Amino acid sequence: MMTGPLDISDLEVFSIIKKLKHNQMHSLELIAAENFTSRAVLEALGSCLTNKYSKGFPGQSHYFNGLEYNDELENLCQRRALEAFGLDSEKWGVNVRPYSGSPANFAVYTAVVGPHGRIMGLDIPDGGHLSHGYMRNEKKISATSMFFETMPYKVNPKTGYIDYDKLQENAQLFQPKLIIAGTSGYSRNLDYARLGQIANENNAYLLGDMAHISGLVAAGVVPSPFEHCDLVTTTTHKSLRGCRGGLIFYRKGVRCVDSEGKETLYNLEFLINHAVFPALNGGPHSNAIAGVAVALKQAMTPEFKAYQLQVLANCKALCSALTELGYKIVTGGSDNHLMQLDLSDKGTKGEQAEKVLQACGISCNTNTFLGAKSALLPSGLRFGSPALTSRGLIEEDFKKVADFIHRGIELTLEVQRSLDSKATVEDFIQALALEEKFQQEVAEIRAEVEAFARQFPMPGLPDR
Repeated sequence: MMTGPLDISDLEVFSIIKKLKHNQMHSLELIAAENFTSRAVLEALGSCLTNKYSKGFPGQSHYFNGLEYNDELENLCQRRALEAFGLDSEKWGVNVRPYSGSPANFAVYTAVVGPHGRIMGLDIPDGGHLSHGYMRNEKKISATSMFFETMPYKVNPKTGYIDYDKLQENAQLFQPKLIIAGTSGYSRNLDYARLGQIANENNAYLLGDMAHISGLVAAGVVPSPFEHCDLVTTTTHKSLRGCRGGLIFYRKGVRCVDSEGKETLYNLEFLINHAVFPALNGGPHSNAIAGVAVALKQAMTPEFKAYQLQVLANCKALCSALTELGYKIVTGGSDNHLMQLDLSDKGTKGEQAEKVLQACGISCNTNTFLGAKSALLPSGLRFGSPALTSRGLIEEDFKKVADFIHRGIELTLEVQRSLDSKATVEDFIQALALEEKFQQEVAEIRAEVEAFARQFPMPGLPDR
């Protein structure tokens, strides 16, 4: 039991992994939050570091002994995190222990906002993230909104760009303790300088959540949040292309100087570290910290910068190709790794199109935008370029991907036209599954998608 390989020890789990690997190899992964990590990261993740429990921080007393190697690893990961983003260790520190992005954000709120303190973040229907706070009229959905007082800021419904003037006006009324500069479904660069100005006017901290774009930031191909933010969080598995984990960067030194020359110093290092442990987490996942450290080393290479430039080029190519096919792109394009397809004028919804594309071997996700009334009524689709770029696709390949998407949406409209105007999503799914002509079209598209996808190598561990 203790020495047998997985395919002998547990054939059921091994079989599930094999099926997923086959599916990844033979389909097109366009979910903006996903990527394919390297073999080296996966090897670190599956190492003997899994066995060791390490409560307490390096250089401090631990609950257990024998942690000198865990401490060495954590210190290495911290140095690499600062170096990867070009940060001075005298001015910035980093906690590498959060299990993922949402716990990292919640640790920040715990550290600097406190119970029932006020937070402003981009609304989910406008491209924000659940961890930034979300509530409907009848219910608080996100734990952030349950334990803190949250007010969303929004995009201009005419342009799709963040309405910074309205944010500034509302912040003066709401007086938040923290403003979040971060997005999950927003395809344009953030104006960190303007956000920093608004935060300063209200004596608020500015948190940059760069979970989606941290790989692009590390490569220097999009604006960095570090110049204007007090704190920065990120996941490590999206564009950074590591394993699942989280990072919290915090400023050190002087925060501000008053009119009489009196300095106010940051106290974020203690607050953040205490919020992560013991307030929220127990022992860190040292195997994940190892995987993150490996990914950070890779992020400092010329190859990684070339990859991120290709991510941007591929996203622009996808936008252009879909525009030429007659589709409306939210804000008219993209500055980063993702784009949003508005289907509101096509006679269908994002959920129906997502189901058809998935059946055809194309993974994406529904999205709401442009001031939608609810995140539960997605009016379009979100696509991202990082994962397929990791497989080696370039601009011409993404034009072919756009053609597959177009054919899938055309099939969606065909199914939609066969149904009554009051048909539900369940009715749509049933018609797609039971009508022979629809299944035949799905099979034809999927066969072409699979043949196209398997031309490109899959990163990661080799198959046994």
